[in-house]
Amino acid sequence: MSTPGEQDLLPIASGGETWRWLRAHLRERRGAVVVTLLVGLLGATASVVPAYVMGILVDRVREQSGTEVIVAVAVTIALSALVGGAATGLTSYLVARLGGQILAVLRERTVARALTLPLTRLERAGKGDLLSRVSADAAEVTRAVSDVIPSVIASVLLGTLSLAAMVGLDWRLGLAGAVSVPLYVLALRWYLPRAAPYYANQRVMVARSSQRLVESMQGVRTVHAYRVEEGHLRAIETASHDSKKVSVGVLDLFTRFVGRVNRAELFGLSTILVAGFLLVRADAVTVGEAAATAVLFHRLFNPIGMLLFVFDEVQAAGASLARLVGVAHLETAPEPEGGPAPADASLDLVDVRFSYDGSAEVLHGVTLRVPAGARVALVGSTGAGKSTLAAVAAGSLRPTGGSVLIGGVSPSSLDTARLRGHVAIITQETHVFAGPLVEDLRLARPGATAEQVASALEVVGALPWALALPEGLDTVVGEGGHGLSPAQAQQLALARLVLADPAVAVLDEATAEAGSMGARVLEESAAAATRGRTTLVVAHRLTQAVSADRVVVLERGRIVEEGPHERLVAAGGRYARLWQAWESR
Repeated sequence: MSTPGEQDLLPIASGGETWRWLRAHLRERRGAVVVTLLVGLLGATASVVPAYVMGILVDRVREQSGTEVIVAVAVTIALSALVGGAATGLTSYLVARLGGQILAVLRERTVARALTLPLTRLERAGKGDLLSRVSADAAEVTRAVSDVIPSVIASVLLGTLSLAAMVGLDWRLGLAGAVSVPLYVLALRWYLPRAAPYYANQRVMVARSSQRLVESMQGVRTVHAYRVEEGHLRAIETASHDSKKVSVGVLDLFTRFVGRVNRAELFGLSTILVAGFLLVRADAVTVGEAAATAVLFHRLFNPIGMLLFVFDEVQAAGASLARLVGVAHLETAPEPEGGPAPADASLDLVDVRFSYDGSAEVLHGVTLRVPAGARVALVGSTGAGKSTLAAVAAGSLRPTGGSVLIGGVSPSSLDTARLRGHVAIITQETHVFAGPLVEDLRLARPGATAEQVASALEVVGALPWALALPEGLDTVVGEGGHGLSPAQAQQLALARLVLADPAVAVLDEATAEAGSMGARVLEESAAAATRGRTTLVVAHRLTQAVSADRVVVLERGRIVEEGPHERLVAAGGRYARLWQAWESR
């Protein structure tokens, strides 16, 4: 695996790794591969037959044979055309089906790995890189499988059979045609080492351009608010220019390669014509055999030309495939087997340290205990480390030091299903998935009945507006569907929490996006959703801290105060100043 630079931290598989992956999946489908090759061989054979019988026709005409020879040749050519066309079409279908099956496995595995990537790595790599892999790169490979690879296979088989037919007509004529092979090899040896880095760099440039565009689109409100549109446009323009520059370099390299191949074609055909003339004059071969050999070699121009015209697409698809395989082969921690179950719903953080980049620590030895069923509020200024601590507590981030225990058990000893059954996190960045509202909620519990979904909505106070939607719980929401307000989206997230029914809930400023009018409603929804659960709340609004059993004040990654709200206010410390500032608003 390789990592081309700090802006592309997701790995790219090497050529050997990509080929081993592809070979393993082809072996799993050995029967389909053999059938595809046999049908393709039939199509190639049918394409070679007309040139061969044309040579026979030339000799028969010179011998002044009857018209029945012409009829036989015409029938043979017609049948060959029908068989060849049918076999070629069937080959294209079989290749597309086989490639589609393999690509489906790769796409599913890539997405599965992407969904389990640590948040720190995903944030460093950038969402644009990952999105370009599962969209642009997957589309590139899909197009190659359906359009390019069938042509490549047909061209290789046709070229191989044409050479065999030339040798079968006369080995000396075949040898004359083979003298062009070293020129083809030299052209490929010149092109391949130069082309692979170009195409890999081209995919990286596309990813960087996508990253710039995604960042600008996701942060469009911030861009407008700070009036930095020109800067972002210049960054996008620079990334696009770099991508275009690499693409022009690829085209220039390919054009020079085509010139070398054309010279090989000219040399090969000239050699066959001269050798054929000399051999015919010496009565070593017939005119028909020499003519058939020349036609066969000339017919090689089409498959070779096809290979040339799609070679850049094959290279691009290979680069895209390597990027997909790179993500699919990312090593992930193995799922733990067995292990003790949490004894209760308590949450303990012991001397927790965390760093995003491996050097500067965000959390410095934080120790915090949340007893089973208790509610603890985290408060502090922006950048104090509250969200990081919440993500570590929920298992979204792994601490670089110290330990996190749920009911006395480390989350790393729980498999994904058991971990999600014990702890869940809700952030202010909620997402409404496209589809019926009831299915959006069933993401938390796939087998939930309509009654259970309605009950969860009722707990968080969202059932009235959900039933008032045009089609009730079956209303399509999310992108392209019925729009929901930020407060409604947050209530959906809280309803999912109720359906998931974890023992421990972590709310990371889950009411921050509602605005003043909806904040009280959301606070009531959050309180109802977490009632009876061990709850760690990152309090954006200090009114959430008032109702907590204990308040923990975090500053610069360290706990500076903790205790009940009243006691901390009376102490006149950091929390008291925060509370005074909050009340003055």
